[in-house]
Amino acid sequence: MTLTDLLVPTYTQMLRTLLGLLDKAKDQLPAAEAEALLSARLAPDMFPLATQIAFACVQAREGVHRLRGEDFPASLETLLNAGRNAGEHPGTLADARARIDETIAFLDALAPDALDGDPDRPIAHALPMGMIFDLTAEQYARDWALPQFYFHVMTAYAILRHHGIQIGKADYVTHMFAYLRPGTMPQS
Repeated sequence: MTLTDLLVPTYTQMLRTLLGLLDKAKDQLPAAEAEALLSARLAPDMFPLATQIAFACVQAREGVHRLRGEDFPASLETLLNAGRNAGEHPGTLADARARIDETIAFLDALAPDALDGDPDRPIAHALPMGMIFDLTAEQYARDWALPQFYFHVMTAYAILRHHGIQIGKADYVTHMFAYLRPGTMPQS
């Protein structure tokens, strides 16, 4: 399996999951309450839902640029700052959906082999606090890009669930129903 085959479909399907989760929140709550969820947190020292969504989009885009050896475009820094500032300026559900839609469009526009360079290519992943991780491209994808992306998607799910949105595991893994063997769905 190539890095493109692993990352691009994973990012895309889980971003679509986020869209579905936001739709459920919008359908289950009055408009003002659904919008207020963007400021909701699991713990006081954690980022709010709006940040989790923005950072999931950042992780998908950053992973692509880093694996391609590209400089980050200004739009990525803008998205990162929007996420960092979402505690004070969470935006709207329409803003969150637009960020997700833009990221899916970015992923959809990639060539089928966009991330398929040398899996052993070294990547020095520097964090803002000065730590640097030395990884291969494959290690970066497996040990950083995917876990960081899933952290933000799962935290968004947990925030919604914690605040009363009626969602379950099936809402988190909707992409799996494409693989369901006919006749094996339990009957209610």
